[in-house]
Amino acid sequence: QVRLVESGGGLVQAGGSLTLSCTTSGGVFSFSFMDWYRQSPGQQRELVARINSGGATNYDDSVKGRFTIARGNARNSINLQMTNLRPEDTAVYYCHAVRSDAYYWEDPDAWGQGTPVTVSS
Repeated sequence: QVRLVESGGGLVQAGGSLTLSCTTSGGVFSFSFMDWYRQSPGQQRELVARINSGGATNYDDSVKGRFTIARGNARNSINLQMTNLRPEDTAVYYCHAVRSDAYYWEDPDAWGQGTPVTVSS
């Protein structure tokens, strides 16, 4: 079973930077894509950035030019480099992945527990 673990969240002042990391464990897997979502209190979870197996990336308009998603050094790990952070970026950030090698009885979706990011003004 895939397990995703996020790290790197914390408190930062507006204009500051943070880098989130997501690592996988539980076996050797192949993913169609991995991405970062975020959820603020009272809001729906929203997609922030995605990287697919070919390395193509896409971003929500609100973070373009400020956030960068990239593969990490470890197999099936990703990072989210966040710069010029704004108070509205405050949220719990979740790592998500979709397996390309799941058997039909397996749920291909995996979620991490989330890491909180707070940006103070």
